[in-house]
Amino acid sequence: MIYLVRHGQTEFNVERRIQGRVDSPLTPLGVRQSEAVGGLLRDLIRGSEGWRIVASPLGRARTTAEIVSSRLGGLPVELDERLMEMSWGPYDGRLRAELEAEQPETFGHSGWAFDAATGETWDDVAARVTSWLADLPPEPERRMIAVSHGVTGRVLRGLYAGLGRDLAGRQDVPQDAVFLLQHGAVGRIDCEEVE
Repeated sequence: MIYLVRHGQTEFNVERRIQGRVDSPLTPLGVRQSEAVGGLLRDLIRGSEGWRIVASPLGRARTTAEIVSSRLGGLPVELDERLMEMSWGPYDGRLRAELEAEQPETFGHSGWAFDAATGETWDDVAARVTSWLADLPPEPERRMIAVSHGVTGRVLRGLYAGLGRDLAGRQDVPQDAVFLLQHGAVGRIDCEEVE
């Protein structure tokens, strides 16, 4: 099984700024969300033996994974670039509203930049995620906690559940929930409300 987590809220999330491969720190709420996710996972897995935590190497995901790890008794955090957020190329770090005003076609029919002329495409992200999934042990031996990002998490869940691109791209990306990926299905488990 895989428990998939999105990083906690960041300063860029609050500003509605596209993060991509640039980073911004977790907000105080983002830290509390990460602590809540760690507590939820502690309750779900009931002992960390045999479990691994792997995270995107971007700071916001790495920090979230370290907070989760501390709630699980200090499992080592492995980093894997295949879980990194989609790169928006030169749009990384820009305010979404500015780009929508300057270039309305940037986000394409999906509402994301998969159709834009810059950065990664859906197929690029899907190839990374497919490679990561292929390298995991088979179920039921698989005991993985993955900490990733909004767009990459959508792609990962979509591929895992066999969703089409449009449906996968419209999935919710909460920062206070855990997704369970098991036997080809994806389920959502919410944390207690964090303020």
